[in-house]
Amino acid sequence: MKIIVTGSAGFIGSSLTKELLKRGDVVCGIDNHNDYYDINLKADRLKSFEFHKNYSHYKIDLSNKDEIDNCFKKFKPNRVVNLAAQAGVRYSLENPLTYIESNIVGFTNILEACRHYLVEHLVYASSSSVYGANLKMPFSTHDNVDHPLSLYAATKKSNELMAHTYSSLFNIPTTGLRFFTVYGPWGRPDMALFHFTKSIIDGKPIKVFNNGNHRRDFTYIDDIVKGIICVLDKPASCNLDWNGENPDPGSSFSPWKIYNIGNNNPVNLMDYISAIEEALCIKAEKEFLPLQPGDVPDTYADVSDLENDFDYKPSTPLRKGVRRFIEWYKDYYKL
Repeated sequence: MKIIVTGSAGFIGSSLTKELLKRGDVVCGIDNHNDYYDINLKADRLKSFEFHKNYSHYKIDLSNKDEIDNCFKKFKPNRVVNLAAQAGVRYSLENPLTYIESNIVGFTNILEACRHYLVEHLVYASSSSVYGANLKMPFSTHDNVDHPLSLYAATKKSNELMAHTYSSLFNIPTTGLRFFTVYGPWGRPDMALFHFTKSIIDGKPIKVFNNGNHRRDFTYIDDIVKGIICVLDKPASCNLDWNGENPDPGSSFSPWKIYNIGNNNPVNLMDYISAIEEALCIKAEKEFLPLQPGDVPDTYADVSDLENDFDYKPSTPLRKGVRRFIEWYKDYYKL
Protein backbone atom coordinates (compact mmCIF):
# COMPACT_ATOMS: atom_id res chain seq x y z
CA MET A 1 0.00 0.00 0.00
CA LYS A 2 0.92 3.66 -0.34
CA ILE A 3 0.79 5.13 3.14
CA ILE A 4 1.38 8.63 4.47
CA VAL A 5 2.79 8.70 8.01
CA THR A 6 2.80 12.10 9.69
CA GLY A 7 5.31 12.56 12.48
CA SER A 8 7.64 10.13 10.75
CA ALA A 9 10.69 11.54 12.58
CA GLY A 10 8.92 11.12 15.91
CA PHE A 11 9.17 8.28 18.41
CA ILE A 12 6.15 6.25 17.29
CA GLY A 13 6.16 7.48 13.68
CA SER A 14 9.73 6.40 12.96
CA SER A 15 9.20 2.97 14.52
CA LEU A 16 6.00 2.48 12.51
CA THR A 17 7.62 3.63 9.27
CA LYS A 18 10.45 1.09 9.62
CA GLU A 19 7.93 -1.75 10.04
CA LEU A 20 5.80 -0.63 7.09
CA LEU A 21 8.87 -0.44 4.83
CA LYS A 22 10.02 -3.82 6.08
CA ARG A 23 6.79 -5.46 4.93
CA GLY A 24 6.91 -3.79 1.50
CA ASP A 25 4.68 -0.74 1.79
CA VAL A 26 5.55 2.54 0.07
CA VAL A 27 5.69 5.30 2.68
CA CYS A 28 5.62 9.09 2.47
CA GLY A 29 6.78 10.65 5.73
CA ILE A 30 5.75 14.13 6.87
CA ASP A 31 7.42 15.89 9.80
CA ASN A 32 8.12 19.53 10.67
CA HIS A 33 11.24 18.70 12.74
CA ASN A 34 10.28 21.24 15.41
CA ASP A 35 12.52 21.89 18.39
CA TYR A 36 10.14 20.78 21.15
CA TYR A 37 12.97 18.36 21.92
CA ASP A 38 16.39 17.52 20.45
CA ILE A 39 16.17 17.75 16.65
CA ASN A 40 19.32 15.63 16.36
CA LEU A 41 17.45 12.69 17.88
CA LYS A 42 14.76 13.11 15.22
CA ALA A 43 17.39 13.21 12.48
CA ASP A 44 19.07 10.09 13.85
CA ARG A 45 15.76 8.20 13.90
CA LEU A 46 15.37 8.93 10.19
CA LYS A 47 18.83 7.63 9.30
CA SER A 48 17.74 4.00 9.40
CA PHE A 49 15.24 4.43 6.54
CA GLU A 50 15.44 7.90 4.93
CA PHE A 51 17.27 6.53 1.86
CA HIS A 52 15.05 3.45 1.48
CA LYS A 53 13.82 3.12 -2.10
CA ASN A 54 10.19 3.05 -0.92
CA TYR A 55 10.44 6.11 1.32
CA SER A 56 10.05 9.81 0.57
CA HIS A 57 10.19 12.60 3.13
CA TYR A 58 8.56 16.03 3.37
CA LYS A 59 9.69 18.56 5.96
CA ILE A 60 6.41 20.46 6.30
CA ASP A 61 4.04 21.52 9.04
CA LEU A 62 0.52 20.10 9.22
CA SER A 63 -0.84 23.63 9.62
CA ASN A 64 0.34 24.49 6.09
CA LYS A 65 -2.73 23.46 4.11
CA ASP A 66 -1.28 24.09 0.64
CA GLU A 67 1.80 21.94 1.27
CA ILE A 68 -0.27 19.14 2.80
CA ASP A 69 -2.59 19.21 -0.23
CA ASN A 70 0.37 19.12 -2.63
CA CYS A 71 1.84 16.15 -0.79
CA PHE A 72 -1.42 14.18 -0.99
CA LYS A 73 -1.92 15.15 -4.63
CA LYS A 74 1.56 13.99 -5.60
CA PHE A 75 1.72 10.81 -3.51
CA LYS A 76 -1.93 9.66 -3.79
CA PRO A 77 -1.98 7.59 -0.57
CA ASN A 78 -4.27 4.63 -0.02
CA ARG A 79 -4.14 5.11 3.74
CA VAL A 80 -2.90 7.65 6.26
CA VAL A 81 -1.55 7.37 9.80
CA ASN A 82 -1.58 10.73 11.58
CA LEU A 83 0.89 10.69 14.47
CA ALA A 84 2.15 14.26 14.20
CA ALA A 85 0.98 16.43 17.09
CA GLN A 86 2.21 18.78 19.75
CA ALA A 87 2.61 16.39 22.66
CA GLY A 88 2.97 16.85 26.41
CA VAL A 89 0.49 17.68 29.14
CA ARG A 90 2.63 20.14 31.12
CA TYR A 91 3.89 22.00 28.05
CA SER A 92 0.26 22.75 27.13
CA LEU A 93 -0.03 24.90 30.28
CA GLU A 94 2.68 27.21 28.95
CA ASN A 95 2.13 27.14 25.17
CA PRO A 96 -1.58 26.54 24.52
CA LEU A 97 -1.71 28.09 21.04
CA THR A 98 0.90 25.63 19.77
CA TYR A 99 -1.59 22.82 20.48
CA ILE A 100 -4.40 24.55 18.62
CA GLU A 101 -2.20 25.17 15.58
CA SER A 102 -0.81 21.64 15.38
CA ASN A 103 -3.50 19.41 16.88
CA ILE A 104 -6.62 21.22 15.67
CA VAL A 105 -5.71 23.21 12.54
CA GLY A 106 -3.21 20.57 11.41
CA PHE A 107 -5.64 17.71 11.94
CA THR A 108 -8.33 19.59 10.01
CA ASN A 109 -5.95 19.83 7.06
CA ILE A 110 -5.33 16.07 7.22
CA LEU A 111 -9.07 15.36 7.31
CA GLU A 112 -9.69 17.65 4.35
CA ALA A 113 -6.90 16.01 2.35
CA CYS A 114 -8.28 12.55 3.15
CA ARG A 115 -11.68 13.74 1.97
CA HIS A 116 -10.53 15.23 -1.32
CA TYR A 117 -8.01 12.53 -2.25
CA LEU A 118 -10.30 9.58 -1.43
CA VAL A 119 -8.18 7.97 1.28
CA GLU A 120 -9.40 4.46 2.18
CA HIS A 121 -8.64 4.69 5.91
CA LEU A 122 -7.32 7.32 8.32
CA VAL A 123 -5.76 6.07 11.55
CA TYR A 124 -4.85 8.80 14.02
CA ALA A 125 -3.25 9.10 17.44
CA SER A 126 -5.48 9.98 20.36
CA SER A 127 -4.37 9.62 23.97
CA SER A 128 -5.22 8.04 27.32
CA SER A 129 -5.29 11.63 28.63
CA VAL A 130 -8.81 12.05 27.19
CA TYR A 131 -10.15 10.04 30.16
CA GLY A 132 -9.32 13.06 32.34
CA ALA A 133 -11.39 13.06 35.53
CA ASN A 134 -12.79 9.56 34.92
CA LEU A 135 -12.24 7.28 37.91
CA LYS A 136 -13.88 4.07 36.69
CA MET A 137 -11.13 1.53 35.98
CA PRO A 138 -10.09 0.15 33.60
CA PHE A 139 -10.66 3.02 31.16
CA SER A 140 -13.07 1.90 28.44
CA THR A 141 -13.73 3.44 25.04
CA HIS A 142 -17.41 2.81 25.76
CA ASP A 143 -17.37 5.31 28.65
CA ASN A 144 -17.99 9.03 28.22
CA VAL A 145 -14.86 11.24 28.14
CA ASP A 146 -16.16 14.78 28.47
CA HIS A 147 -13.98 15.94 31.37
CA PRO A 148 -10.38 16.43 30.13
CA LEU A 149 -7.85 17.94 32.57
CA SER A 150 -5.45 19.54 30.09
CA LEU A 151 -5.63 21.39 26.80
CA TYR A 152 -3.59 18.58 25.24
CA ALA A 153 -6.30 16.11 26.26
CA ALA A 154 -9.00 18.44 24.97
CA THR A 155 -7.34 18.63 21.54
CA LYS A 156 -7.17 14.83 21.36
CA LYS A 157 -10.83 14.51 22.29
CA SER A 158 -11.55 17.16 19.64
CA ASN A 159 -9.70 15.06 17.04
CA GLU A 160 -12.00 12.14 17.78
CA LEU A 161 -15.07 14.34 17.32
CA MET A 162 -13.70 15.92 14.15
CA ALA A 163 -12.92 12.50 12.68
CA HIS A 164 -16.46 11.36 13.49
CA THR A 165 -17.89 14.30 11.59
CA TYR A 166 -15.87 13.44 8.47
CA SER A 167 -16.73 9.74 8.75
CA SER A 168 -20.41 10.64 9.03
CA LEU A 169 -20.54 13.31 6.33
CA PHE A 170 -18.12 11.87 3.78
CA ASN A 171 -18.06 8.15 4.61
CA ILE A 172 -14.31 8.19 5.36
CA PRO A 173 -13.30 5.25 7.59
CA THR A 174 -11.42 6.69 10.58
CA THR A 175 -9.93 4.94 13.61
CA GLY A 176 -8.60 6.72 16.69
CA LEU A 177 -6.03 5.02 18.92
CA ARG A 178 -5.75 6.06 22.56
CA PHE A 179 -2.12 5.34 23.41
CA PHE A 180 -1.19 4.61 27.02
CA THR A 181 2.26 5.89 28.16
CA VAL A 182 4.44 4.64 25.32
CA TYR A 183 8.10 3.90 26.13
CA GLY A 184 11.12 2.16 24.63
CA PRO A 185 14.25 2.73 22.52
CA TRP A 186 14.34 6.04 20.60
CA GLY A 187 11.76 7.46 23.02
CA ARG A 188 10.98 11.11 23.68
CA PRO A 189 13.35 13.02 25.98
CA ASP A 190 10.42 14.82 27.63
CA MET A 191 8.98 11.58 29.02
CA ALA A 192 9.61 10.08 32.46
CA LEU A 193 11.80 7.14 31.41
CA PHE A 194 14.22 9.41 29.55
CA HIS A 195 14.23 12.01 32.34
CA PHE A 196 14.75 9.44 35.09
CA THR A 197 17.50 7.57 33.26
CA LYS A 198 19.49 10.73 32.48
CA SER A 199 19.15 12.10 36.01
CA ILE A 200 20.11 8.82 37.69
CA ILE A 201 23.19 8.41 35.49
CA ASP A 202 24.16 12.06 36.11
CA GLY A 203 23.75 11.61 39.86
CA LYS A 204 20.92 14.12 40.08
CA PRO A 205 17.65 13.66 42.01
CA ILE A 206 14.59 12.59 40.05
CA LYS A 207 11.28 14.42 40.47
CA VAL A 208 8.60 12.00 41.68
CA PHE A 209 5.22 13.66 41.28
CA ASN A 210 2.12 12.82 43.31
CA ASN A 211 4.59 11.53 45.93
CA GLY A 212 5.04 8.38 43.87
CA ASN A 213 1.38 7.38 44.01
CA HIS A 214 0.88 7.40 40.24
CA ARG A 215 -0.07 4.24 38.39
CA ARG A 216 0.53 4.11 34.65
CA ASP A 217 -0.33 1.56 31.97
CA PHE A 218 3.14 1.61 30.38
CA THR A 219 3.10 0.27 26.81
CA TYR A 220 6.21 -0.82 24.93
CA ILE A 221 6.83 0.75 21.51
CA ASP A 222 6.86 -2.55 19.58
CA ASP A 223 3.43 -3.41 20.98
CA ILE A 224 2.11 -0.01 19.94
CA VAL A 225 3.42 -0.41 16.38
CA LYS A 226 1.92 -3.89 16.01
CA GLY A 227 -1.42 -2.52 17.19
CA ILE A 228 -1.33 0.36 14.71
CA ILE A 229 -0.61 -1.99 11.81
CA CYS A 230 -3.41 -4.37 12.83
CA VAL A 231 -5.87 -1.48 12.85
CA LEU A 232 -4.51 0.14 9.69
CA ASP A 233 -5.08 -3.05 7.70
CA LYS A 234 -8.77 -3.22 8.69
CA PRO A 235 -10.66 0.02 7.95
CA ALA A 236 -13.30 1.03 10.46
CA SER A 237 -16.83 -0.10 9.71
CA CYS A 238 -20.27 1.00 10.82
CA ASN A 239 -21.76 -0.45 14.00
CA LEU A 240 -25.11 -1.68 12.74
CA ASP A 241 -26.38 -2.03 16.32
CA TRP A 242 -25.57 1.58 17.23
CA ASN A 243 -28.55 3.29 18.84
CA GLY A 244 -28.94 7.04 19.25
CA GLU A 245 -31.17 6.56 22.30
CA ASN A 246 -28.33 4.74 24.05
CA PRO A 247 -25.23 5.96 22.15
CA ASP A 248 -22.00 4.00 22.40
CA PRO A 249 -19.10 6.51 22.69
CA GLY A 250 -16.60 4.06 21.19
CA SER A 251 -18.34 3.24 17.88
CA SER A 252 -20.83 4.79 15.50
CA PHE A 253 -23.45 4.41 12.79
CA SER A 254 -20.68 5.78 10.54
CA PRO A 255 -17.33 4.06 9.75
CA TRP A 256 -15.65 5.41 12.92
CA LYS A 257 -14.03 3.55 15.78
CA ILE A 258 -11.89 4.16 18.87
CA TYR A 259 -9.47 1.68 20.48
CA ASN A 260 -7.28 1.73 23.55
CA ILE A 261 -3.72 0.45 23.09
CA GLY A 262 -2.27 -0.18 26.53
CA ASN A 263 -0.61 -2.99 28.41
CA ASN A 264 -3.78 -3.64 30.45
CA ASN A 265 -1.54 -3.80 33.52
CA PRO A 266 -1.01 -0.55 35.47
CA VAL A 267 2.30 -0.24 37.30
CA ASN A 268 3.00 1.88 40.37
CA LEU A 269 5.45 4.70 39.65
CA MET A 270 7.78 3.51 42.41
CA ASP A 271 7.93 0.04 40.81
CA TYR A 272 8.71 1.71 37.49
CA ILE A 273 11.59 3.60 39.10
CA SER A 274 12.75 0.37 40.70
CA ALA A 275 12.92 -1.28 37.26
CA ILE A 276 15.10 1.58 35.99
CA GLU A 277 17.37 1.36 39.04
CA GLU A 278 17.69 -2.39 38.51
CA ALA A 279 18.59 -2.01 34.82
CA LEU A 280 21.15 0.72 35.60
CA CYS A 281 22.47 -0.89 38.81
CA ILE A 282 22.24 2.59 40.38
CA LYS A 283 20.00 3.76 43.22
CA ALA A 284 18.06 6.93 42.44
CA GLU A 285 17.91 9.98 44.66
CA LYS A 286 14.25 11.03 44.79
CA GLU A 287 12.53 14.37 45.25
CA PHE A 288 8.87 13.80 46.12
CA LEU A 289 6.45 16.43 44.81
CA PRO A 290 2.64 16.92 44.68
CA LEU A 291 0.38 16.05 41.74
CA GLN A 292 0.97 18.45 38.85
CA PRO A 293 -1.86 20.41 37.16
CA GLY A 294 -3.26 18.43 34.22
CA ASP A 295 -1.95 15.07 35.44
CA VAL A 296 -4.20 12.16 36.37
CA PRO A 297 -3.30 9.78 39.23
CA ASP A 298 -3.88 6.51 37.36
CA THR A 299 -4.28 5.09 33.87
CA TYR A 300 -5.49 1.58 33.08
CA ALA A 301 -6.52 0.45 29.59
CA ASP A 302 -9.41 -1.85 28.78
CA VAL A 303 -8.14 -3.45 25.56
CA SER A 304 -10.93 -6.00 25.12
CA ASP A 305 -12.09 -4.42 21.83
CA LEU A 306 -8.59 -4.70 20.40
CA GLU A 307 -8.47 -8.36 21.46
CA ASN A 308 -11.94 -9.14 20.10
CA ASP A 309 -11.54 -7.37 16.75
CA PHE A 310 -7.89 -8.16 16.00
CA ASP A 311 -6.92 -11.01 18.32
CA TYR A 312 -4.15 -8.76 19.58
CA LYS A 313 -3.07 -7.51 23.00
CA PRO A 314 0.16 -5.72 24.02
CA SER A 315 2.28 -8.06 26.12
CA THR A 316 5.88 -6.86 26.65
CA PRO A 317 6.76 -7.11 30.38
CA LEU A 318 7.78 -3.80 31.93
CA ARG A 319 11.23 -4.86 33.14
CA LYS A 320 12.09 -6.30 29.75
CA GLY A 321 11.01 -3.10 27.98
CA VAL A 322 12.88 -0.86 30.43
CA ARG A 323 16.02 -2.97 30.05
CA ARG A 324 15.87 -2.60 26.26
CA PHE A 325 15.54 1.17 26.61
CA ILE A 326 18.53 1.37 28.97
CA GLU A 327 20.64 -0.70 26.56
CA TRP A 328 19.67 1.64 23.70
CA TYR A 329 20.30 4.76 25.81
CA LYS A 330 23.81 3.66 26.79
CA ASP A 331 24.63 2.74 23.21
CA TYR A 332 23.18 5.92 21.69
CA TYR A 333 24.94 8.24 24.14
CA LYS A 334 28.08 6.08 24.13
CA LEU A 335 28.12 5.53 27.89
